[in-house]
Amino acid sequence: MRNVLVLSLLVVCHLSYAQWKPAGNKIKTEWAENIDPENVLSEYPRPIMERNEWQNLNGLWSYSITPREKARPEEHQGKILVPFAVESSLSGVMKEVGAANVLWYNRNFSVPAAWNGKKVRLNFGAVDWQADIWLNDIKIATHTGGFEPFSIDITPFLKESGDQELTVRVWDPSDEGTQPRGKQVKKPEGIWYTPVTGIWQTVWLEPVAEKHVKDLRVIPDIDRNAVKFTADVANAEYGDLIEVTVSDGTTEIASVKAVANEEFEITIDNPRLWSPESPFLYRTTVKLIGGNKDVTDEFKSYFAMRKIATKRDENGVVRMQLNNKDYFHFGPLDQGWWPDGLYTAPTDEALKYDIVRTKEMGYNMIRKHVKVEPARWYTHCDELGILVWQDMPNGDRQKDWQMRNYYEGNEYRRTAKSEQIYRKEWKGIMDYLYSYPSIVVWVPFNEAWGQFKTEEITEWTKSYDPSRLVNSASGGNHFRTGDILDLHNYPQPDLFLYDANRVTVLGEYGGIGLPLKGHLWDTGNNWGYVQFKNSKEVTDEYVKYAEKLKKLIPAGFSGAVYTQTTDVEGEVNGLMTYDRKEDKMDVKRIRNVNQEVINMLK
Repeated sequence: MRNVLVLSLLVVCHLSYAQWKPAGNKIKTEWAENIDPENVLSEYPRPIMERNEWQNLNGLWSYSITPREKARPEEHQGKILVPFAVESSLSGVMKEVGAANVLWYNRNFSVPAAWNGKKVRLNFGAVDWQADIWLNDIKIATHTGGFEPFSIDITPFLKESGDQELTVRVWDPSDEGTQPRGKQVKKPEGIWYTPVTGIWQTVWLEPVAEKHVKDLRVIPDIDRNAVKFTADVANAEYGDLIEVTVSDGTTEIASVKAVANEEFEITIDNPRLWSPESPFLYRTTVKLIGGNKDVTDEFKSYFAMRKIATKRDENGVVRMQLNNKDYFHFGPLDQGWWPDGLYTAPTDEALKYDIVRTKEMGYNMIRKHVKVEPARWYTHCDELGILVWQDMPNGDRQKDWQMRNYYEGNEYRRTAKSEQIYRKEWKGIMDYLYSYPSIVVWVPFNEAWGQFKTEEITEWTKSYDPSRLVNSASGGNHFRTGDILDLHNYPQPDLFLYDANRVTVLGEYGGIGLPLKGHLWDTGNNWGYVQFKNSKEVTDEYVKYAEKLKKLIPAGFSGAVYTQTTDVEGEVNGLMTYDRKEDKMDVKRIRNVNQEVINMLK
C-alpha cells in the first residue's frame, strides 16, 4: 500500500511539473531552480497575527486573457503558477495583458470538514489592480488596490460539500491609469520596469469564529514603559474581553484583560528596547473571550519597544532619534524586484536574503521604494533589525518637478477619482503596516510623481499615525511640512538645501553602475548614473562618496539612501546583480565605511 501511495504522489508531482516550467530566457535567481509548484511560498503569510489553522491556495490555477468587454471564457488557455504575476517567468506564462484586456483565474478547492461551523475567510495578499471574485458562479466581491491585503467572508456562498469553484478576474491599466503602480510601465526602459498584473502575493483560507479579531494595532511608548493595544473585533458584544499575554521569549512577564474594541495598555517593567543593533521582540498570545467565558479566537503576535522622534542637537541641527538618542539612518534604495518573479520573490528565503545582505553590508535602514512588500518581509525586518522608510507607490503623473528649492508653483491637480484612489490606497497601506516596529518613516510622495495637496496629505498622514515620522516629498517638490526635508542628488552627496527646523536627509544618491556579463536582464542598453569597469573601481567610487557624506553629516544630514540594493531590469547600479548571484563591490570595505558613516552621530 505504501508503495502505491508513493507512486501516486510521484505521478501527481510529475503532472504538476509537466504543466509548469519557468517561461522565457531571462536571467533567474538560484531559488527559482528549487520551486515546487505543489508547494509554493508555503509559509504562514501574516506572522504578526498567526492563527493555527489555515489553507494555502498557491499553486497551479487555470488562466485566460480576454478582451475586457468579453464575458467569462468557456475554456482556459493554460496553467499559471500563483502567486506570480502573469508577466513573470515563474508564472509559467510570461505574457502581457494590457489595459484593453483582463486576466481570468480559476481553480477548485475543498474546505476541511474540521472547519464546519466556522466562518471561512478568503484572503488575498495583494492583487494588482482591480479584482472581481466569484465563488461557485456567484460574484461575491470587487476590490481595487494593488498593494494591500483584503479578506472576504465566503461562508454564505460555499456548497455544503465537495469542490468549491473560485474565479478571479483582474484588470490593470498599468501606466494608462492613475492608480498607484510604482515603477511599472507598458514599455519598460531605463528606470521603468515590466508591468505586474494580477495575483502577486499568497492566496489563502482561514477559519474564524463569528466573533474574531480582525486587526490588532500596537503602539509602544518607551517613555512610560507602556504599550497600547487596540483590537478590532468583529461582532463583539457587551461582556466580550481581549486577553493579551506577553512573553520575553522564555518567561511570561505580563498579562491583561480588557473590554473588546477598547484601547488598553500594558506596562513593561525595565523594557528591552528594539534597535538594528539589538532587535528584541516581545512575543504575545492574544485571546478573544466571549461573555460566556469561551475563547472564540486565539493567535500569536509580537511587538517591539522602540521610539522614533526628532530633536535639535547641541549645534542646533534637528536630528532623527531612535529610543531618545541621535541616530543616523543609512541604507539602500530597495526596489524589491526579481528577474524571475518581478514583484514576487521566488521563495521566503529569497525574500529574506536582501535584508540579510543589507545588514551584512553594514547598513541599518532600507528605503522601500514605491512598492509594498508581503507581510513576511516586514516581519523579517523586525526580527533581523533594520529600519524601514516606507514609500507610497507612485501613480498618476509628474508635474513641474522642482528639486533644488522650495516649491514655487501651482500643485498638480488630480481628478476627483484619482485623488479618491490615492487616499483610499494610502490609508489601506498604512492600516496594513501600522504595527510593524521596523517601519519608522512614511513617504507619501516621491519626486513630484502624482504629488498633490502636499500639506494636507502630510498632515493627514501625521495625524493618522503620530508615532512615526513623515517624509512628505522625497526629492521634491519641497514644502515646509512634515518632519523631513529630503534631497536627491546624483551621483555624489550634496547638501544644496537645508531646513533648520526639520530633519534634512539625502534621500537618494549614488547609482554607480557596473554591468556584469552573464547577470544582465538586458544585454543591449544598460543604464546607470555613472559606470565603471570592475569591482575595485566601483568600490573606490562608493568609498569616495561615503567620505564626502561623512563631511556633510556635521553640516546637517541626518540620514542617507544609496541607490540601490540590486540591479533591476535595465538598471545596472545595484550593490548586487539582479539575480543576486554576485556582489559588485568589496563587501568588507563598504561595510567598514558604512559603519563609519552611521557612527558619526554616536
